[in-house]
Parts: sequence; C-alpha cells; structure tokens
Amino acid sequence: QVQLVESGGGLVQAGGSLRLSCAASGTSGIIFSTNDLSWYWQAPGKQRELVASISSGGQANYADSAKGRFTISRDNAKSTVYLQMNSLQPEDTAVYYCKMEARDWTGRVRFYYWGQGTQVTVSS
Repeated sequence: QVQLVESGGGLVQAGGSLRLSCAASGTSGIIFSTNDLSWYWQAPGKQRELVASISSGGQANYADSAKGRFTISRDNAKSTVYLQMNSLQPEDTAVYYCKMEARDWTGRVRFYYWGQGTQVTVSS
C-alpha cells in the first residue's frame, strides 16, 4: 500500500523559511525514481492549486507566486520530495499537499497518490 507522509509545516513569521518533506512508503526506490512529484496548496475556501512540480528527470516548474522563493527537490534514495520555502508571506498560509504520479510507458498518468497535508501558517 502506497502512502505519502508530509511533515515540516508550522507557524512562521513573514519573511521566514520552512522546509516541507514528503516521504513515500509502500513502493520501491526504483519506482519512486520514475514518478513525477508535486506540491499543492489549498487555502480556506479556495481551490487546491499547484505550487511546484518536479519530473523524474529533475525538471522543476513553479507557480508564478512561488517562483524565486520556493525550491522543489527530490531524494530518490530516501523516496522523499522536499519544498524549501523562503521569504514566506501571509498569503502563503495554506494546507500543503504532496502528490506522486505514476506514468505508463506512454507518459500517461496511471495512478496518483496524495499526502494527508501539512499546515503552513505565516503571521504578519
């Protein structure tokens, strides 16, 4: 059974930093290394939106609001994806979720998994 467990959320003042972690279990490191990984955030009353993604080849993409402040990375040996968040602002307050996508040989998504979410609160 595949599970994603997020950690690292908490309360931070504006301008501060946090590093979120998402560890996958129930899958091999080989399989993990082939999967695409991403972080989403969802503020109260708002749609869940993509923050950052990283492909199996290491290509990273960011939402405009995150670009230049956030960095996504992966450690395949630990089956873990990270989100380093710097220069945090109150509008970054949200529940952050990680997502893992398994693709078939054609590149189509076959399965996807969500973490339980971790709360990030940025005070002014």
